[in-house]
Amino acid sequence: MPSSTALFRTLLPAADWPRLGAAVQHMHAEGRIVQASGKADVTGASHLAARLLRRVLTLPEPGAGQAITVTIERNVAHERWSRRFRRSSMCSMLRAGTDGQLHERLGPVTLCFTLHCDDDAIKWQLQGVRLLGLPLPRALCGTVLSRSGMRGGRYAFDIDVRLPLVGRLVAYCGWLEIDHVA
Repeated sequence: MPSSTALFRTLLPAADWPRLGAAVQHMHAEGRIVQASGKADVTGASHLAARLLRRVLTLPEPGAGQAITVTIERNVAHERWSRRFRRSSMCSMLRAGTDGQLHERLGPVTLCFTLHCDDDAIKWQLQGVRLLGLPLPRALCGTVLSRSGMRGGRYAFDIDVRLPLVGRLVAYCGWLEIDHVA
């Protein structure tokens, strides 16, 4: 079995890693397999286009106070994040791009982010989107606001995805506690 890598630790500037909260460091660098659970509030547009896009991209369905479990599987080349919400499942593959960015693949779409330390949290800044490997014009990429930090001593996340003509595709925020590290 290949050894694990600390993907986020390698993509953040070295001076930023120690500034992150302990729960953030543990979630993004501990072990080959991490299992966590918590709660999330999910919102999003209810029209047909938004519902179909969420399904294609395996994004979570709206619902307040949803139980969530996350499994992170790390190996040398990538991390697989499997998220199970009460009403849906979401899986993405994360890897370091040759451009020094974090590339997250959701179905046919790859999101390219730069990572920055924002107080004790990681801020994900969207740099571009690829559909089936082809770059989309910036005007079609919309906005992705993503932050993973700490709240109340726990790992906390806050994601908001908006697209032109669609509006809020999905937004989800909540917390996780690590249940198991292997």
